[in-house]
Amino acid sequence: MKLVTIAITTASLMFGAQAMASQELAQKNACLACHQVDKKVVGPAFKDVAAKYKGDKAAEAKLVKKVKEGGKGVWGEVPMPPNAQVKDADIKTIVHWVLSLK
Repeated sequence: MKLVTIAITTASLMFGAQAMASQELAQKNACLACHQVDKKVVGPAFKDVAAKYKGDKAAEAKLVKKVKEGGKGVWGEVPMPPNAQVKDADIKTIVHWVLSLK
């Protein structure tokens, strides 16, 4: 029983640390200037993005491309500028985190 409790606690701490690191990465790359986790700012809330793409197997690839190249029209007329300066690995990490939100 103790082993199960330790395993669950460890997994929870690791996930929490990973989520915090991903949010910090989003902050570092100025994503949070236009997006927030749970409310619309200029762009949609990250939780709304996760809900829209829930169950879409191609969502991660679509969103990585959109973040890198920019786009408009999916969430309204305000365009999202391209983020070509952000490392591909960082974009993938941020998108993966966004899609994991509930």
